[in-house]
Amino acid sequence: MLRVLVLFLLLIAGIVVGPMLAGHQGYVLIQTDNYNVETSVTGLVIMVILLFVVLFIIEWILRRLFRTGARTRGWFAGRKRSKARKQTKAAMIKLAEGDHRQVEKLLTRNADHAEQPMVNYLLAAEAAQQRGDDFRTNQYLERAAEIADTDQLPVDITRVRIQLAQGEVYAARHGVDRLLAQAPRHPEVLRLAEQAYLRSGAFSSLLEILPSMAKSDLHSEDELQALQETAYIGLMNQIMADEGSDGLKRWWRDQNRKTRHVVALQAAMIEHLIQCNDHDMAQQVLLDGLKRQYDERLVLLIPRLKSGNPEQLEKLLRQQIKQHGATPLLNSTLGQLLMKHGEWQAASESFRQALQQRPDAYDYAWLADALDKLHKADEAAQMRHEGLMLTLKQDGE
Repeated sequence: MLRVLVLFLLLIAGIVVGPMLAGHQGYVLIQTDNYNVETSVTGLVIMVILLFVVLFIIEWILRRLFRTGARTRGWFAGRKRSKARKQTKAAMIKLAEGDHRQVEKLLTRNADHAEQPMVNYLLAAEAAQQRGDDFRTNQYLERAAEIADTDQLPVDITRVRIQLAQGEVYAARHGVDRLLAQAPRHPEVLRLAEQAYLRSGAFSSLLEILPSMAKSDLHSEDELQALQETAYIGLMNQIMADEGSDGLKRWWRDQNRKTRHVVALQAAMIEHLIQCNDHDMAQQVLLDGLKRQYDERLVLLIPRLKSGNPEQLEKLLRQQIKQHGATPLLNSTLGQLLMKHGEWQAASESFRQALQQRPDAYDYAWLADALDKLHKADEAAQMRHEGLMLTLKQDGE
């Protein structure tokens, strides 16, 4: 720009000086309705130069003024950003202290000038929710959604988290379904889905996301197994309430072999069938389970069965004793089963063997009942006394 100005001035000087040196300055007439301006060419050129100089001076002054204004605005904006940064830092300290009122207050001051305004509003929404202020919670969420523009995932996650905290379970479940469509493997989305599905009873949906949860390493294998069992047992409860024993049997047969071989699910299925008074099907599930693998959870359910074919259970118990040894549980269970058949002598022998291995108040009581049936009142009284003393001793500990 400066070079152009210098060249322009040299050109004008040449035009002015040339005629002056030559003695021919020329004549210029500018005529209007009311005025006539007469001057020489040299004078006109000088006036034009002065006009350009004035315009350049005005332009320089205006540029300095606007630059000063921008610097002033930048200074104020920088001051607000610095203040917002300090307030956000102070809010994090208050959050650790549990002072949600101050957290909300500090986060929303100058929030629009913070480094991450959306984060400030989302944290403020959670702080307001902790205080029970639903109006401000929704207000902050709406403001965060405005700032987020197309990146709505953090806002939607926070909204679902708040809905769960407020007990709006079905609204949270609807939100979770939308989140899973957007980010099916997002760890926080899966955590929220787990909570929403468990609390709303959406056990089928919970089972569907378990593979994604396994890939995301949200839980250990044992925790995932327990979660899967919880979901299946929840389904059993729903089916039992809606369709009864027939629905349970149909659902159990539809499950794959791996699911039917899970002992915890076998035990749960047996208990549900017992509640439905379907002891024959319950016994079938129990027999299938124990034939495949020995588990005390299944053995403990045997005395509760009232099937029309108890011989199968007695035969199975004797096979288990041969394979795994005469454990106290197996002896006690066999004794209880023999008592139901009226085999008092055999039952008393089983209880005695169980008591020799470990003292148990229930076995003392059952042995006493069997001895009563065998007309051994004195020994029965002694067994009841032993059982009572054992109970008192255990209560004292």
